[in-house]
Parts: sequence; C-alpha cells; structure tokens
Amino acid sequence: MALAYPGLLLVNLLFILYWLLVKSRALFISLFALLIGFDNLRNQIQLNLFQTEVPAQAQKLRVLSFNARLFDLYEWTGNPLTRDKIFKMVQDETPDIICFQEFYTSSKAGRNNLDTLLRLQKARNHHVAYTETMRNSDHWGIATFSTYPVVNKGSIFFNEQTNNLCIFTDLKVGQDTVRVYNVHFQSNRFKREDYEFLGNPNAKPSNDEKIIASRNIIRRLQVGAVKRARQVKVVADHIESSPYPVIVCGDFNDPPASFTYNKISKGLKDSFGESGWGLGNTYNGLFSILRIDYLLHDPRMVGSGYKTIRQNLSDHYAIVSDLWLEPAAAGSKE
Repeated sequence: MALAYPGLLLVNLLFILYWLLVKSRALFISLFALLIGFDNLRNQIQLNLFQTEVPAQAQKLRVLSFNARLFDLYEWTGNPLTRDKIFKMVQDETPDIICFQEFYTSSKAGRNNLDTLLRLQKARNHHVAYTETMRNSDHWGIATFSTYPVVNKGSIFFNEQTNNLCIFTDLKVGQDTVRVYNVHFQSNRFKREDYEFLGNPNAKPSNDEKIIASRNIIRRLQVGAVKRARQVKVVADHIESSPYPVIVCGDFNDPPASFTYNKISKGLKDSFGESGWGLGNTYNGLFSILRIDYLLHDPRMVGSGYKTIRQNLSDHYAIVSDLWLEPAAAGSKE
C-alpha cells in the first residue's frame, strides 16, 4: 500500500478536478481520502513558499546524498560520459558532506573512483566500507566524504547475508561533534523480467503466465519488506543511542508511507519537508514518481535549500540540503 500511495494520490487529485468541473458532491469523498493521509501527502509533495529562517551564528553544512549505481560501471545509462558527469555534479554542488550508496572503486586505470573524488572535490576526509571485493582490486560498498575531520567511525551490520550496510561517521565541526549515518536498506531485487512485466503486462500471452509473474513480484516485495523491517530496527536503535546530533542519509528503498521511513524518521526532521518544493520523487526508473532517498537530521539543526538534482546519472537522483548547526545546541546529549 505504501508503494501504491503515489498512484492513489494522483487518482484522487484527478477525481477532485473532475468532481469540481461537474459540481458533484462526490468531491468530498476524494477530499476525505486526502485528509486521512495528509501526513503522507506532505511527505510526497511540498509547497514551501517562504525562505527558511536561518539561526544567527549557525554553522552551515551542505550535505549531498546519492545512490551512484556504481558510477555507471556497466553503462546502464548508455552514456560513456556518465561517470565524469557524476564527478562534475559533485564539484558544482561543493558539499561539505557526501554520502554515496552503491559505491564502487578499483585500482584499475579509469575506475579508481576513490582517488578521483579525493582529487576533484574538497571533502577529502573519508570513511569507506566494502561489502564485496573481487580480484583484490575491485570494491563494492558505501562511502562518506567530509571536509570535517573524522574522529570516530563504525559499521552497523545486519544479521543476514546481504550487500546492504549502514555506516556511521563522527565529524568534528568546530567545537562540536556530529554523527552522520549513511545507509542502504534492502532492495526488492526485481529482475529484468519483472520490470518488463510491470512495464507491459500484456506481453505475457496467457493468464497463467501473468499470474506466475505477479506472484513472483509480490514474493520479492514481501521478502524485501521483511528484511528492511529488521534492518531499520537495528539502525533506529543505534541512532537513538547516539550521543551526538545526527544526520541520516540514504537509499531506504521505501516510500514515505512505509514502516521503514516512519521508524527511522521518528524524532528527526526531514529536509524535504522543511524546504523542498514540488514532487519529492528521487527514483529515476520505471516508477519515477517514488521518493525512496532521504536526508534526515536532528531537530537541533535547521534545513534549507533542499533540492533534487534530476540528471540521468543513475537510477536515483541526488539530493542536497544545507543544514545549519547552532553551536549552543550541538555536542553531547548528556
């Protein structure tokens, strides 16, 4: 139902327009449906008309989060220049903190993304964790970069065999410490034939084939949801125990109406909700209306200037926000 919410929202909005045109009282049915899910509506669409008031003397941290899809290693985009465009995007945004999911680097010429990033942009302090290494030269994992010194770091492993991971990185920001969580939760692991069926169900000639394809998709959704539920509980407990103000970035692989989002965002602010505009979609794939990438932060920070960078660099869009940390509000919770 959480995955279906954006579609249901669109249908209700169209019905509202129709009921208005024909002057029907049925308008109130769709309005009532929207009001029931008003929190979900705000998490999907924002119309922030006024500029965010920034606290005086606050420290600005520009944060960028991006599922880089291995820097287009297998040329999914069909453009051999995509990797260079990702680096150019990062340079243009000049972030103080960068969180990459689906990070890839290699010692081979032309594929050493770690060295290239350290050379081309200002956030050179880094924390990289690998979930898979092949040939002692090719590495897959997750990475956080920062202009601020790294004073502590660690990984949160999930009690199952998976390539998903969460890392936390403690950064020294002036006299204060901020903990950055970079997380990639379980995907639904759709196969090519699943996407082909979703894009064109009539491609299956018989009803039996359609039923089998539908069951496979439902099974993958079920397995993914159960794994994400276990993973998010582990990460949420770790966030709750943090002695420092936190920033949470990542690919949640779930929309705002999901258990995943509601569990991990409890007690935190959503940068999109604070200063975003329009539709918050971050997925650049078949269901491009979905918002599954997030930038959350401690309530002791103020977010401004949130934006989604809608460039065809991955199957996700990068998201950016300025976070303002008040010195008097930072530091330990204790």
